[in-house]
Parts: sequence; C-alpha cells; structure tokens
Amino acid sequence: MIISATTCPKLLPDIQSTRGDDYNEELSWVGMEQIDLPVEIAGRPVTAKINAGINLLSSPEAEKGIHMSRLYLLLDALTQEELTPAVLRSVLDAFLSSHQGRSNEARIEIMGELLLSRKSLTSNHYGWKAYPITLRAERNQKFSVTIKVGIPYSSTCPASAALSRHVAHMKFRNDFGNRIDRLPAEEVITWLGENGMPATPHSQRSWAWVSSRLLPEVDSLPFQDLINRCEAALGTPVQTVVKRSDEQAFALANGQNLMFCEDAARRLNGALVNAPFSEAFDICVEHQESLHPHNAVARIKWKGNNNAT
Repeated sequence: MIISATTCPKLLPDIQSTRGDDYNEELSWVGMEQIDLPVEIAGRPVTAKINAGINLLSSPEAEKGIHMSRLYLLLDALTQEELTPAVLRSVLDAFLSSHQGRSNEARIEIMGELLLSRKSLTSNHYGWKAYPITLRAERNQKFSVTIKVGIPYSSTCPASAALSRHVAHMKFRNDFGNRIDRLPAEEVITWLGENGMPATPHSQRSWAWVSSRLLPEVDSLPFQDLINRCEAALGTPVQTVVKRSDEQAFALANGQNLMFCEDAARRLNGALVNAPFSEAFDICVEHQESLHPHNAVARIKWKGNNNAT
C-alpha cells in the first residue's frame, strides 16, 4: 500500500519538537520578520510588514525550535477586522497557547504607512499624505501596545530669521537713514516689495518621531488623534495641495512658528503630556538642516506609569 504524506500528516517528521541536552538554552525571541499582510488601522487599509515571534523557554525537556507555521496562520486574524488592542491581545494569547509550556512572552510589530486626507490651508482642496507608522504589541505577565508615527513638518531657524531681519534693518537705514522728509507710505511699501527681503532665513523639512504607550483602558488605536495633536502643536506640517494662497499661508505659518529642534520637542511634549490615551511617550525631532550637512536632533521621554496589565 502506498501511503501519502498528505493523507497521513502525523507520519511526517517533526524536527522542531526533538529534545536533547544541547537544546536547553533559553532564547529571548524566535519568530519571523517582514511578513506581508493587509490590515486595517484607524479606518484605513495598510499594506504592512509584520514581525511576529515568541520566546523559547529552557527546560530539561527543551525543544529544538518553535512551530513558526502556527504563528503565521494565527496572524490571519489580524486581517479579518480593524486592528484594536483587543484583537492584538487575542492573537498574542493564541501565540502562547500554541506553544503552551514552552513560551511566556509574545510580540507583534506592524509597520506600514497610514494614508490620510489633509485639507489645504486656504484653497479648500484635499490631498493625501502618507505617515510612516509602527505598532508594537507585547504579551508577557502584562499586555502593552505602543504606537509610533513619523510626522514631517517645516522648521525655520529663529537665529537665521533674526539675522535676516538685521540685514533688512541695515538696508533700510542705508537707503533712508539720511532722509529728513516724512517718508510717504507708498514709497515705503514699494521699497519693501522690491528690497524688503535682502536675506532670507533658512528652513528645512523636519521630522518628529513620536511613540506613545497606550493606557490599558484604550480600546482603539489613536493614530489620527496623535498625528493631529502633533501637527497642531508644531504649526507647520508639510502640505499636499498647494495653490498660491496656500503657499503664502504656509510662509506665514513658518514666520509665526520659528523653532529650534529644542522648541519643537517642547511643543510636542506639551501636546502629549495630557493626552487621554497615553501612558508614556518618547519624542525625537530631527531638523534636517539646510545650513549644515548634519541634522539637529532633540529628544524627550516621559515615563508615565507602569500599570499596564
């Protein structure tokens, strides 16, 4: 009689489950990385890359390895509905149940880009902007979810702005300093239009990388709330659709929100310290300098509390 492996799967060798004295070393993490998976986050479809794994405990009966296919198949639950902390916890619990007695820690990391529709500043148009996001869920004695987002914005250097104004002051004094007549407003307006900006401050595209560990009672993934809070605090998020009126409004916003990287970090800290979803957060801002070949960077960490269950 010919026996087919497909009809008698129990006859197939299971090397991962073999035991021996040389396999009793605990492994802190074993799993898979860069798994392709379609998920829904904050109401938007995301083509994601997934890292998923568990630890492997040591014991006299230690096994050679884990059954990665079990974890892979369990990940399909992430594609069936919008991701929430409850869904993530359920999948992590299933990870541990699939390796009962051999693991007590599980972790999922989800990386992708969240596309959001953003309104122009003045012209009432809309365009799409992609925000890089990371979602990390961990299950051991506690359960925790951390969300991270990258937010691009414009930063204009306060020192450069002051030096540029100084040049304008000097040119105005040079052109009008010897005048004894009362300057006609139209003449001044014409001068400003032609000569009022002899130097311009340097600005650059900058990035805020903000991580927030969610409070245990949070039942959704507040990516949009986090993004909106950060962009409002910075005042100069990069734009999608830009007509001339929008570009002028953006220039005005930059002029009214001059900031060093330290200023940006403090603004974000103020926006997040009382956020209703955040138990702890980490902020890193990068001003990708147009003056220098290096970046200016500032960081803030707020530890919050450690009551996640």
